[in-house]
Amino acid sequence: MQINTHPKAILLLSCPDQPGIIAKISNFIYKNKGNIIDVDQHTIHAEKLFLMRVEWQLEGFAIDREDLNKHIENLLKPLEASWQVYFSDQLSRIAIWVSTQDHCLLDLLWRFRAGELAGEVAIIMSNHREVEQMATQWNVPFIYIPIKKDNRGHEETQKKILSEYKIDLVVLAKYMQIVSGNFIKKTPVMINIHHSFLPAFPGAKPYDQAYLRGVKVIGATAHYVTSDLDAGPIIEQEVIKVSHKDEVVDLIRKGKDLERIVLARAVRLHLEHRILVYKNKTVVFE
Repeated sequence: MQINTHPKAILLLSCPDQPGIIAKISNFIYKNKGNIIDVDQHTIHAEKLFLMRVEWQLEGFAIDREDLNKHIENLLKPLEASWQVYFSDQLSRIAIWVSTQDHCLLDLLWRFRAGELAGEVAIIMSNHREVEQMATQWNVPFIYIPIKKDNRGHEETQKKILSEYKIDLVVLAKYMQIVSGNFIKKTPVMINIHHSFLPAFPGAKPYDQAYLRGVKVIGATAHYVTSDLDAGPIIEQEVIKVSHKDEVVDLIRKGKDLERIVLARAVRLHLEHRILVYKNKTVVFE
């Protein structure tokens, strides 16, 4: 968990493109004695859509955070904007879901403890017991929920647990089960790591598919989970070169390295509120 000694406000917004948006928002922050420390914007010209992320220090800011949403609403209503305000010292509570492979789980736990990721791992949930000892070692509650084939009854239990622990984000760190569309609609945001450079080789055993095709690069993709399997908005991707000398086991070993890095990047971007979803794409403000 990161301890934030200099809290900041973060505004994410999207609205129809029009003159003066940046000036309007900057002037609002300036007039209320705010100090902007990071700002980024992007215009999708074909759609005439403007997207923006602005971050400013709360120290000395004239508006109390309890009243900020009301002021922002009054400011942005004429722009017909969709928007959200976040505070850097309000840390997200995270559930990490995993099956038997533990490389992404271990990497995330280390990064949270090292302060690289701003949030709190509230629970580790699994349909197997292989990572239970790891959860105990890291002092994180472990919840085992067995899954029966062609039976979605476990999802009601999962929903209750997510609610009980007040989870804000679910990270699928090699959770090798399909999550139903009905479940996704009723649960917090979910991020998944897929062991291929989507949209190539979706579904099971992508490394075997890649080997059979003789590819020269393999990749990993982190994306938001939607009801369309492996087709949610992509957050982060990375590739590495491979050659004819590499067997499937080599592709898997190299792929695991990519999966760790790509998933950690995606989680960081989400927790720092640097992502805006547009249709089935993302705009990432790094």
